[in-house]
Amino acid sequence: MAPKRTTRSSRARRAPTAPTGELRDGFKFRGGRLALDLPASLAGRRRDVPSELLAEPRDLGRWLVAAGLAARAPDIGPADVEHARELREAIYRLAASHVHRRPIAAADRAVVNRWAALPAPAPQLTADGRLAWIGDGVDAMLAAVARDAVELFGTAVDRLRTCAGEGCSIIFLDSSRAGQRRWCSMTSCGNKAKVSEFRRRESPTR
Repeated sequence: MAPKRTTRSSRARRAPTAPTGELRDGFKFRGGRLALDLPASLAGRRRDVPSELLAEPRDLGRWLVAAGLAARAPDIGPADVEHARELREAIYRLAASHVHRRPIAAADRAVVNRWAALPAPAPQLTADGRLAWIGDGVDAMLAAVARDAVELFGTAVDRLRTCAGEGCSIIFLDSSRAGQRRWCSMTSCGNKAKVSEFRRRESPTR
């Protein structure tokens, strides 16, 4: 059977182009991969009390739009938020295990694989050569994140890094030629580190 044709108006509605920028609607996108940006929705992991940015359904909707997976937030319930958090934490623990050369947990791998096995939105190229997604529903969008995680962990674990910025817990993909990148963002954590080092060197010794 031929695939169902998509009208021009439906395509425009369902295939948003991915937003750009490191900060989008209150969320950080500095991981270099979709799968690494979801864990950043729990901010301040090194603090005694981290900040939960996916506190309620509308927050998850905002993240999905900011991530470029939806043009507008789909219908989301409390259970969807719990699912997103479960996937998020499984991805983070797997990434951290790879960074620190620890064995990965079978339970975390099972969570990611389970979500990755679900139908996901179809990636498409827009007229200007950017990534767009065609698909509806929270489960499909989380499946896209899980599939990205599977591909990432299966092919590029040697390039995973934990940001060296003070208090930053973001894990990112080091795509630099030398493979020696230290910060999730040169304009944020990298700049702060350089300013701190400059002040330290300029401060008179006692």
